[in-house]
Amino acid sequence: MLQIGSLKLNSSLILAPMAGISDLPFRILNREFGAELGFVEMLNVRSLAHRSKRTIRMLSTQPKDRPLGVQLLACEPDFLVRAMEVIAGYEFDLLDFNAACPVRKVTQRGEGASLLKDPARLNKLLKIVVKESRVPVTVKIRTGWDEGSVNVREVAMKCRDAGVSAVFVHGRTKTQGYSGAVDYRAIAEAKRALDIPLIASGDILSAQLVKKMFEETRCDGILVARGALGNPWIFREIKDFIEKGAFSKRPTGEELEEVMLKHLEMCVGFYGQRVGVMIFRKFFAWYTKGLRGIRPLRERSSRVQSKSVMQELIQSCVESLVIP
Repeated sequence: MLQIGSLKLNSSLILAPMAGISDLPFRILNREFGAELGFVEMLNVRSLAHRSKRTIRMLSTQPKDRPLGVQLLACEPDFLVRAMEVIAGYEFDLLDFNAACPVRKVTQRGEGASLLKDPARLNKLLKIVVKESRVPVTVKIRTGWDEGSVNVREVAMKCRDAGVSAVFVHGRTKTQGYSGAVDYRAIAEAKRALDIPLIASGDILSAQLVKKMFEETRCDGILVARGALGNPWIFREIKDFIEKGAFSKRPTGEELEEVMLKHLEMCVGFYGQRVGVMIFRKFFAWYTKGLRGIRPLRERSSRVQSKSVMQELIQSCVESLVIP
C-alpha cells in the first residue's frame, strides 16, 4: 500500500501524466492492467484560468477513472490562484505541481524544470497550491538543472517544507531530457532526507528496471511513463515480477489485436471518428514497435482516416506479423 496524504493506494505503480497522451481512453485502458492512479495531461494554469475549451476537455473523466490526479504547470501566483478556482469545480483525488518538464518553450517561460534553479520560488508557489487545495498536493521534480547543479535533495526538502504530501523525482537533469543515465544515487539521497513518500521515475521500461529502482533508491512508489506507450501490459508484468519473481507471458498476436481494437474504439467514442483515428495513429506505432516487417504498415497507418480502415489494418498486420 502507498499512502499520499489522505489518499490510500493499493498499488505503488502509478501512471504518469504525459502531454498529448494521458487522455481518458489511455487512462481507462491502463487501469484495466493495474494502473490504479492516473493523471490527466499536464494543464497550463493560464489556459485553465481562461477556461480554454481544449484544456477543460482534458479534465473529462468518468466514475471508473478514479483515483485521478491533475497536474498543473505554473510560475505566476495570480494565474495559479485563478486556475485553482476553476478546478475546484471538478472531482479528482490528487493535485500535482510540475517542476520537471524540460521542454524549452516551457522553461523559457520560467515554468517546469526552470524552477529547479530557484527552490525558494518553487516553495512559495507550492504553499499557494497547498493552501487552496482540498486534496493532497504532490510535486514532480528532476535531479537538477544540469550535472553541475544537482540539487534534488535541497529542492525536495523545500517542497516538503511547503506542505506537499509526496515528491515525484525523475532521475535525470533538465539538460538530459529523457536520455542518458538515471541518477539512482541522487534519488536515494533525496529519499533518505524525506519523511514523506518519494515516487521515482526514469527508465521504467521493464520489470527488471523497476526492481533496480526500488532496490537502489528505496523509493516508495514508481511512476510509469514511456514504458506504458503501446504497452499497458507493463503494469501486470511488474506486479507479477515483484510479487512472484516470475515474468508474465508476452501478449499474443490475438491479445495485441484485441487491445489495439479496444483502444481505437475508445478514441473514436471519445473524440469522434476523424479526430479519434488521427490520435490513434501514434498509438498504432507504439503498439507495433519492434514487430518484424512493420514499417510498410506503419507508413499506411499514418494516412488512415476512417475507423473501419484502421480496424482492417490492425487485423491484417497482427495476422501477418511475428512477435519477436
